[in-house]
Amino acid sequence: MVNVANDRTGSGLDLLGTTMTPGELPPQIPDTLAEPELRALAGQLIAALRREDEVHRSLLSIVVAGGSLADLCEALAALMETVVMITTTDGRVIAQAGDSAAIEEAAATSAFDPTGRFLVEHEMVGERSGDADWVRRATVRIIGGSGVEGRIVAFAKDRALSRNDIHLLERSATVAALAIAREQAVTAVESKYRAEFLRDALAGRAGSTAEAIAHADSLGWTLTDRMVVVVAETDENDTFTHRDSEEVRALQQRFARAWIRAVGARDRRAPVMGFSQEIVALLPLPPEMATEKIMAIVTDLARIVRGDGGGGRRTFSTGVSRPITAIESLPMAYAEALRAAAVGRQKHGAGAIAHFDELGIYRLLSLVPDSEELRQFVTDALGELATHDSPENADLRLTLAVLIDTNLNVAEASRLLFFHYNTLRYRIAKLERILGPFTTDPQLRLTLALALKVLEMRGLAQSRRSAPHT
Repeated sequence: MVNVANDRTGSGLDLLGTTMTPGELPPQIPDTLAEPELRALAGQLIAALRREDEVHRSLLSIVVAGGSLADLCEALAALMETVVMITTTDGRVIAQAGDSAAIEEAAATSAFDPTGRFLVEHEMVGERSGDADWVRRATVRIIGGSGVEGRIVAFAKDRALSRNDIHLLERSATVAALAIAREQAVTAVESKYRAEFLRDALAGRAGSTAEAIAHADSLGWTLTDRMVVVVAETDENDTFTHRDSEEVRALQQRFARAWIRAVGARDRRAPVMGFSQEIVALLPLPPEMATEKIMAIVTDLARIVRGDGGGGRRTFSTGVSRPITAIESLPMAYAEALRAAAVGRQKHGAGAIAHFDELGIYRLLSLVPDSEELRQFVTDALGELATHDSPENADLRLTLAVLIDTNLNVAEASRLLFFHYNTLRYRIAKLERILGPFTTDPQLRLTLALALKVLEMRGLAQSRRSAPHT
């Protein structure tokens, strides 16, 4: 990495008591300046421009020499004597530099949400004015060939960031755009081979266990003895969308990058890849990890990807397979995760997170291909209670569900519903007039229980995909 001197004076100039940005003429140059003073002024301007060019070349040389965004942050933080961060377009920090205590202090400011996402939708770009906390940080856009590629953010500890600081950040942003473009080009090539391998593994075409492990290792991934498959599907079906293809592609790339970074922060060698409308991750597990702990990990990953809102992200539902201990079981686990994501969305709505073992009877109901047939089944079984026309229907359905769940234990159902025993007896009689003798007919109770489960499903369509595709 090329070292850059710790000198902020080159990023701006003070002439005749006026702070100037390099390349900008002083606001007022007195007509009475003598020739020596004009020569001195010109000399200072030339020196400032040369210094700025040197800084730009030094930062550029970092990228040309193969330096990373982290290297660029380190050089810029030394120049400005600040904390410097580079974020994605939606505010996820991908590189940072500065004193560790100052970084922690910056991350604790109102510029970040609880997940650590920089609030790009609230933080203005360019020079600021206002209270002390507000002016001690600044952000500029990183503009690349495809538009805004991210942000550079600076945090000063005990001073306001000036126009000169903003100007230096803007010059650095052009260098950062080159670094991002280079990383994207490398990632695109790597992603092609990784996607092909993961697609083959999920379809059972990855070869023997030894071959699959060796291939994964060559791609920077590790396949472990125990893992789960996690599928995150966007809730918006891009087959039926008002968005153009470029916008859809950009949103999906952002979605994939967010998952790759979130999973990578936990285990950088865990396989994770984005396909058409889904992200697939293979999460390694220690022996005997309980389902509750697995779901806590997946929920935390989903929380990180979502952030606290903003940033233009779409909602997604997440499905988790049963743990597997053999690579040959990947196709089965992938199918389980897909089913869990689809049924979780049907049962709980957009943004659901579901484990395959938690699906219960919904697994079978979701396999019925004819949604209209399911709706007709509900109508035939529940009659007038199948509609949402009145609050009374909802109350009676709840009473029926509690009675079935308590195996017709009237005393227990009364306690759960906060009803008097006689009130519940009256409701049971009313339900039997509408539905039939369900208290004495076990087959009718089974039909009614299934109808209630179907009614809980918010969407009756099948999963949109059965195999990953890029």
